[in-house]
Amino acid sequence: MKQVAGEHNDWMAKGRVVRLGGREIITEGLNLNFWDDISHRCMTASWPAFISGAALVFLAFNAFFAAFYWLGHQPISNVPGGAYIDYFYFSIETLSTAGYGDMHPQTHYGHFIATIELFTGIFSMSVMTGLIFARFSRPQARLLFANQLVISNHEGAPTLMVRLANERQNLIGNASARLWLFKNVVTAEGMPFRRFVELPLLRSESPALALSWTLHHVIDETSPLHGMTMADFEAVNLSLSVVVTGYDVVAAQAVHARKSYDHPDIRFGHRYADILDATNPDGRVRVDYGRFHETVEI
Repeated sequence: MKQVAGEHNDWMAKGRVVRLGGREIITEGLNLNFWDDISHRCMTASWPAFISGAALVFLAFNAFFAAFYWLGHQPISNVPGGAYIDYFYFSIETLSTAGYGDMHPQTHYGHFIATIELFTGIFSMSVMTGLIFARFSRPQARLLFANQLVISNHEGAPTLMVRLANERQNLIGNASARLWLFKNVVTAEGMPFRRFVELPLLRSESPALALSWTLHHVIDETSPLHGMTMADFEAVNLSLSVVVTGYDVVAAQAVHARKSYDHPDIRFGHRYADILDATNPDGRVRVDYGRFHETVEI
């Protein structure tokens, strides 16, 4: 056990861990410099990491310029005793273009450093504004996918089903869905291979997705799932991926959502619990999303 743990730690040290669906994949041999794709890193980082990184860069810039002010001979007026912390505060005012006016450059050296810092501040503020706008304006589909897939009879035929819902409950027009199957196979040459194939759906498009939508794949003789059991799913390490795209009429942007399932997430002989109730006395239909993930054994 210790040897296995040591080997795992060696892999973690040498490679990069990438999460695809529910799996962790260690990639090696591809060394991408941190600054080579800084824009993508800023866009994909979590909000806490993004804000923390921006704050660290801001403090580093100000500490850097404050050091140059501090090395000069009284380059800034009204700095009592020439303390470094006062130059640091002046640097913040300059880099952010606030300029309160109580401290200002009084030598050519001070004006020169302040000019460079002002240019840096304008440039960095423009970049930060663009990144924040891009992160906020990036379209995201708030689609809720059921935790499990179910396989049971539908219209008299065994059918694989997956349920999804629009959490925003606004209109997503021209919604389309695709269901992909991934499994391990062995080629004729005896080489292991990860194969994927698209599973046809009874209805792959919806003119208006506002509440919920259940996708159906009929497991007939033409289906790659025909005759397979749960043991077969485990043997080929079967997984499924649902991809949904559409047009958000409120944001006026195309949206995209994806959900992956592994073979333990499939429930044989189950159906989804009913979430629609049309028995209200006032005639309105009630949708209970509290039961959205529930399945019922048949």
